[in-house]
Amino acid sequence: MSPGARMECLESIYLRYKRASRKEKTLILNEFCTTCGYHRKHAIRLLCNFKRFTKPKPKRRGAPSIYNKPSIMGPLKRMWLAANLPCSKRLKVIIRLWMPGYAKEYGALSLDVIKALYRISPPTIDRILKPSRAKYRLRGRCTTKPGTLLRKQIPIKTNQWDEFKPGFIEADTLAHCGESLTGDFAYTVDAVDIATGWTEQGASWGKGEVGVLAALKDIEARIPFPVLGFDADNGGEFINYHLLRHFADRIKPVQFTRSRPYHKDDNAHVEQKNWTHVRQWFGYHRLDKRKIVVMMNDLYRSEWRLYHNFFQPSTKLIEKKVIASKTVKRYDKPKTPYERVLNSKYVATSVKRVLKEQFDTLNPFRLRKAIESKLKRIFDCLNR
Repeated sequence: MSPGARMECLESIYLRYKRASRKEKTLILNEFCTTCGYHRKHAIRLLCNFKRFTKPKPKRRGAPSIYNKPSIMGPLKRMWLAANLPCSKRLKVIIRLWMPGYAKEYGALSLDVIKALYRISPPTIDRILKPSRAKYRLRGRCTTKPGTLLRKQIPIKTNQWDEFKPGFIEADTLAHCGESLTGDFAYTVDAVDIATGWTEQGASWGKGEVGVLAALKDIEARIPFPVLGFDADNGGEFINYHLLRHFADRIKPVQFTRSRPYHKDDNAHVEQKNWTHVRQWFGYHRLDKRKIVVMMNDLYRSEWRLYHNFFQPSTKLIEKKVIASKTVKRYDKPKTPYERVLNSKYVATSVKRVLKEQFDTLNPFRLRKAIESKLKRIFDCLNR
């Protein structure tokens, strides 16, 4: 019997049970237990405590919320979706950063709405968007195979957290293999600058040494400051002579280091970007057509890097200490990689001027639409 049917049965007999004599109550109770399958004591409690009419819930105390209005909820949800579902602390920064682009794309908002959006707090954003939040729980497969050829020549580095000068890069590869590792498919080479959070991606057909090196050369050419150090995991696509010569045979050699085996936290900066900058967009689909690599690189070189580096803020760990067996972490305010580059004293003024001029011509909502359009073409090509 369904819960609804049991409730209907309880409603139909509770009044008769209340008015019945002792003998009649025994008969009614036997019938109720047989029909609904209840234990006798549980049935007695239900019949004695049943209330047909419940008191209305008390109204929420305090002044009514000023944010539960369509004029405020609409722009807030639109920015949240266009920014790819960020947390409330990042969305608080995004609202002020994206407001000029919103006015150009969807029309100007009233002054009261703009003031309310600027004044809204992160906890209020969490409360308002709680029914709309999506949960992502898909997990991928590990394709890293250890490269033992040059381990003794490439030193281990574990103090990446102390880097404050732009140019020290962490890199990793992501397999777009779907549910099977057999055959050939596309890979994404993901690179992030530790100091500024500037990210670049490149696609490669397979993860052979030559293909990964070509993607890294393309990534290095797009980074707005010189590369000073390169840190990767122990995968064979990175631990090889091609990459070692690429970084060593130059006038100013690049510091080439690797993480400890089986210590994923050593590359935590790039690991978190693997999810937010790649998996959230491409998912875990199998991309096994060679021409898709060309389409992915076209996306990575244009709208993709502009959207993530100019309009996606992130927090940075400032301090981490243990107090009474409890780890206490302190973060700075969310900033975009573009803002961190402008605030860095190690980046040339001419580079900052070029980035500012480029930023003035960008609109995050149009970049988002262009990304979605190109992603649709990629998946349409895959389905065909």
